[in-house]
Amino acid sequence: MVDAGLMPLMTALLAAIAIAATAYAVMYPLISGDRAKEKRVATVTESHSKKLSSRSAADLAASRKKQITESLKDIENRKKAKERVSLKLRLERAGLEIEPRTYWIASIVSAFVTAFVVRGMVPATMAGITPMVTIAAFFVGGLGLPRFVLSKLTERRQKKFTAELANAIDVIVRGIKSGLPLNDCLGVIARESVEPLAGEFKEVIEQQRLGVPLFEALERMTKRMPVPEVKFLAIVIAIQQQSGGNLAEALANLSGVLRDRFKMAMKVKALAAEAKASAMILAALPPGVMFMVNSASPDYIAPLFETRTGNLFILIGLFWMSCGIFIMRKMINFKF
Repeated sequence: MVDAGLMPLMTALLAAIAIAATAYAVMYPLISGDRAKEKRVATVTESHSKKLSSRSAADLAASRKKQITESLKDIENRKKAKERVSLKLRLERAGLEIEPRTYWIASIVSAFVTAFVVRGMVPATMAGITPMVTIAAFFVGGLGLPRFVLSKLTERRQKKFTAELANAIDVIVRGIKSGLPLNDCLGVIARESVEPLAGEFKEVIEQQRLGVPLFEALERMTKRMPVPEVKFLAIVIAIQQQSGGNLAEALANLSGVLRDRFKMAMKVKALAAEAKASAMILAALPPGVMFMVNSASPDYIAPLFETRTGNLFILIGLFWMSCGIFIMRKMINFKF
């Protein structure tokens, strides 16, 4: 029998146990849910942090790669800026076998002829700006026109060279696979290829006969023909001579790359044809309209030629038209 004095104490203890059990039974699902939620949140957070760390590592690698690329481009641009191309080398790149003195004499003659022709074309109504136009024509004819012709000749020669270089590399590949030495393959290209490819490889062979190493002769060719394709060829042959390897396979891969680049250039040219046509039309529209208005109603457009204000507007229009043509040319002149 339980003592009557302990009965209230035991009753209170049992009541406390019952209340605690009831509270635990009610709160357990909530507590367990919170714990599970915390576990899930921790798992998701951990996985998210891992993803972020992997992304940050990938972003860091990409940023490093971008920095390296920008640094290499900066170094190359600085190198190009430091390299001052001589006039003799420019004439060689254009395929002109003349001395720099002959070029300067031709430039002076071009300056006087251009100034004389432009002075004769200026109408009498624009006599006020005739000296200014004549001086401008003199400088354009002496400095601008010869350089423009030289750059066009260089560009045309480089296009001919790159168009035939892939075929020349195929000749080297077939010759090496059939057992011919590399120098004999280069001799075949020098004898049987078209200009300017034959002339450049003849120069390489002549330098080799004088004791110049092949990779150095090819490096000199990159200066005379500064196109990426020639640099690729020089790098491939230089690496093969220093470290060995299958030269035929490397050159075959290079030939495929050059053909793909040529196809891409043709696609870009086709896509840019519309923009070039639009630029030509926009450039020819103001002079054409001026000519038609002058033919239909000379009195209407006469103040543009007879007054100083009109002459000033003509000069301003020519300046802005030149800026527009220059900008459109830069926009459609793709380099890759």
